[in-house]
Amino acid sequence: AVKLRESGGDSVQAGGSLSLSCSVSEVDYSTNCLGWFRQAPGKGREGVATIYTAGGTTDYADSVKSRFTISRDNAQTVSLQMNNLKSDDTANYFCTAASHCTLHPYGVEHWGKGTLVAVSS
Repeated sequence: AVKLRESGGDSVQAGGSLSLSCSVSEVDYSTNCLGWFRQAPGKGREGVATIYTAGGTTDYADSVKSRFTISRDNAQTVSLQMNNLKSDDTANYFCTAASHCTLHPYGVEHWGKGTLVAVSS
């Protein structure tokens, strides 16, 4: 199965920046999309950003547009550059893989174990 390993989670002050990275391995023909989802304490998982492995087309949740940027390197690494962080961004961030890009958790087929991001105000 697809293996996803996130890194880069940290504590940061509101207004600051942080970059997350995910190493992707054992991909197959069905791995057409990589993404980032997050889950805040006591809340469900929500889509943050997705990117097609081939064409690089991206999609973002309204809450992070203009602040976050997703990128990939030959479908082996997917990163999330987060700028102007807010306290609401505090969550466990998961790297994801799917057959098609979607911001809906039920459409995701593979999940990493997550990396924690804590934004203090």
